[in-house]
Amino acid sequence: MRLFLALAVTSVLTGGCLMPSNLPPVVAVESVDLTRYAGTWYEIARYPVIFEEGCTGVTATYTIRDDGSVTVRNDCRQGSLEGPEESIVGRARVADESGAKLKVSFFGPFEANYWVIDLDPDYEWAVVGEPRRRFLWILSREPALADEIVAGILARVAEQGYDPERLIWTEQDTGG
Repeated sequence: MRLFLALAVTSVLTGGCLMPSNLPPVVAVESVDLTRYAGTWYEIARYPVIFEEGCTGVTATYTIRDDGSVTVRNDCRQGSLEGPEESIVGRARVADESGAKLKVSFFGPFEANYWVIDLDPDYEWAVVGEPRRRFLWILSREPALADEIVAGILARVAEQGYDPERLIWTEQDTGG
């Protein structure tokens, strides 16, 4: 339940932080088809966050609900790919007409920004951030991404003012 509590606290804390004034605003992609976005994503890399400390094999599964909101289930293995599984389930609501900006809640009324800031045209990978650049996730439909795709993503997140050096690369079971 450490994952659950940390997400709740983080959601509260992120609401009051200011974006550095010397950086341009973070820009979300033009649009996201949430039906295509739904399904399971593997976490390839992330900024360090307390609620994922020690996590490996991280996945996020998105399911469209009848009311148009999205069920969000995050799973991770603690310590190693064979470690105990932790899960948390939350809910996301669309925050603008593009579908690229969502508000995610894992605990009551506390919401965090979830912006899709880079997206493969075939929905094979995505990059999620938020306006204050405190969080960043690289996601993929497969447990690994080709080096040239990663290089392109890293260049684009740097253009948006994110620091690629802060990324933690997530261990995934690639079958190899």
